[in-house]
Amino acid sequence: MAVASSDTAIRTGRIARTFIYLVLLLFALFYMLPLYVMLINSVKPLSEITGGGMMNLPDIWTLEPWRKAWSEAQIGVQPTGLKPYFWNSIQMVVPAVAISTILGALNGYVLTKWRFKGDTILFGLMLFACFIPFQIVLIPMARVLGVLGLAGSTWGLVLVHLVYGIGFTTLYFRNYYAVFPTELVRAAQIDGAGFFQIFWRILLPSSGPIAVVSVIWQFTNIWNDFLFGASFAAGDGAPMTVALNNLVQSSTGVKEYNVHFAGAILAATPTLLVYIVAGRYFVRGLMAGSVKG
Repeated sequence: MAVASSDTAIRTGRIARTFIYLVLLLFALFYMLPLYVMLINSVKPLSEITGGGMMNLPDIWTLEPWRKAWSEAQIGVQPTGLKPYFWNSIQMVVPAVAISTILGALNGYVLTKWRFKGDTILFGLMLFACFIPFQIVLIPMARVLGVLGLAGSTWGLVLVHLVYGIGFTTLYFRNYYAVFPTELVRAAQIDGAGFFQIFWRILLPSSGPIAVVSVIWQFTNIWNDFLFGASFAAGDGAPMTVALNNLVQSSTGVKEYNVHFAGAILAATPTLLVYIVAGRYFVRGLMAGSVKG
């Protein structure tokens, strides 16, 4: 009797798991439907799209829309495609992510292992900065960039994203370092290690999970940002998102939807690759500083 009950429970469990997997698969297919539409229509001639077959597989497969989106589409004065604006975004994202992550790590280190009077107030102010809407800082930031001579430049955008993102990176590293054994820091101090020696040799090598969190968060926010790029970049110095908007929203000529789809996928590819390569460490890094043990 016990064996029969056990077999019934096993079968019931398998049926339940199968049902759950089918439901999850259904939701996954529904979620992936926009990507399917974009991919399929990015390799079709425009005539097949305008003919009403957006959901159908292409009769004629072509990569011409991708080539045109990358190097020939009319975005600015010259038909340069998205290529120069893609590199503008790379030149903006890489230093902004690297600098904000390093400064966030230093801030987290100071706020947890080198306590000082008013450190809690300082951290509270930095945390408050995380909740300030983008629109509020547009005019003050424009004035600052003008004074520094960085208005309309890539390095101006780097500074904007650095200032806005350092509160988040500080929050991540501060919470992570809060559960790091302070005894190790004290022992290093007794052995004669200085401020930066302790940081580079003890804390930073153990900060891989939270550094991944910081990089993913910053990379995604900076790469996908449109408001700062449209407000503080000019002409050929615009980032990818602004160029893509100019391409899609163009009111002259024929609407080449296949080129638009290809351009949108090109714009989304870097963040997609970041999540594919490092996404599994994101939740792990967030949870690493949430509990002691």
